[in-house]
Amino acid sequence: MMNYRSLILLVITAALVHACSGGNDNQPTPDQQPAAEPQSAAVQQPAATEEVARVFIVSPADGAEVSSPVTVVFGIEKFGLAPAGTADANTGHHHLLVDTDLPALDQPIPSDANHLHFGKAQTETSLELEPGEHTLQLLLGDGNHVPHDTALISAPVTITVIDSTATLE
Repeated sequence: MMNYRSLILLVITAALVHACSGGNDNQPTPDQQPAAEPQSAAVQQPAATEEVARVFIVSPADGAEVSSPVTVVFGIEKFGLAPAGTADANTGHHHLLVDTDLPALDQPIPSDANHLHFGKAQTETSLELEPGEHTLQLLLGDGNHVPHDTALISAPVTITVIDSTATLE
C-alpha cells in the first residue's frame, strides 16, 4: 500500500509534468486543427483583370511642355485591345478625351473634337493642339464604344503646348 508521503509526491510530480507540458488539453494538435471555413457565397472576388487592368498615358508626362503636333502614346495592362465591333470579353479600344470631362459611363462615348475614337485598336496618335494648357485622358470602350462595367479610365494628364513659331527678340 502506498503511504501518505508517496501519494503527495505522486500528485506533485503529476502537477509538474502537466504544468511543463503547456497545461492546456483543450487545444487541438496541429493535425486536429479545424478546416478553414469556406468563403460565403455572397462574397465574390473580382476577376483578375478587374483587379489590375488599367489604361494610362505613356507620354507626354503630366506637366510636360510640348510643341504641336503632340504625340500621345496610350498604355494598357491586363486587358486586351480589339477593334470596334469586337465582342470578346476583357477587350476594348481607346478613346482620348481632350479638354473635356468624362462622359456618361453607361452610354456610348461621344465622337467629336473632344472625344477621339481609336476603333482600330491604335496605341498612339499625333494631335495638332493650340498653344496653351490642355488636359488628356483615356477611357476604354467596348466593341460598341460603351465604357466597361468597371470603367478603365486613366489619370488625367495636363500638358502645356508652347508656341514653337514664336521668335525670341
